[in-house]
Amino acid sequence: MEARRAARLLAGCWTQGSHREDLPPDCRPATRADGYAVQALWPAETGRPVAGWKIAATSLAGQQHIAVSGPLAGPVFAHRVHADGARVSLAANRMRVAECEIVFSLGRALAPRAQRYGRDEVLAAVASVHPGIEVPDSRFLQFERAGEAQLIADCACSNDMVLGAALPADGRLGTLPTLQVQAQVSDGRKPQGLGSNVLGDPVEALVWLVNELSSAGQTIEPGQFVTTGACVPPIPVLPGQDLEADFGWIGRIRASFA
Repeated sequence: MEARRAARLLAGCWTQGSHREDLPPDCRPATRADGYAVQALWPAETGRPVAGWKIAATSLAGQQHIAVSGPLAGPVFAHRVHADGARVSLAANRMRVAECEIVFSLGRALAPRAQRYGRDEVLAAVASVHPGIEVPDSRFLQFERAGEAQLIADCACSNDMVLGAALPADGRLGTLPTLQVQAQVSDGRKPQGLGSNVLGDPVEALVWLVNELSSAGQTIEPGQFVTTGACVPPIPVLPGQDLEADFGWIGRIRASFA
């Protein structure tokens, strides 16, 4: 597999706002490890630093929708991270969904190692928690059929991220499975969900991602964040609409779409 060619093709689509069918056979990843090898080359191909990490397909319904065997990890690039209240362009976005997500910022590095990271060790590295709205997209025209190796190579459908205000991490992180998240779209829809929709517990989703990246040879650097997946089922959005989400004690966040 020509990993660099695959990364160049996918990153080029992202930069140009275009989409494609499958990668050519000579550079198409066949395994999850192949996908992560392609993904790791995106920063060099785009010239853009990684600000954080995301998890795709944290619910069984999400996994079934894109035909994958489990969650997928991917980078979030700094130039596509927006502040609370931002206007996010959907011009080149074919998915056109927004996801209400619990986000953790890390205060120290978690580097690859042979031993798995445990929950307590990961929690000790968390500096803050934030409300977030992810606006994903794929570079594949039929992302539902691309398969997990290609979707990992595609940075797990990374695109735009709206990041809310930081709240220092405390003992309330243990209550996240029961956290109610209330969303409101400007057209009157009021979707809602629970923290438990994210692998049963957003903290467990965070632990999963730390160990997934460790296995892939990637370090989570101090100051980077991890957005853990949709607490509310993905919300279809259109240009001209606004979305506000209330994460209870974590806070509120808003985004608009253009």
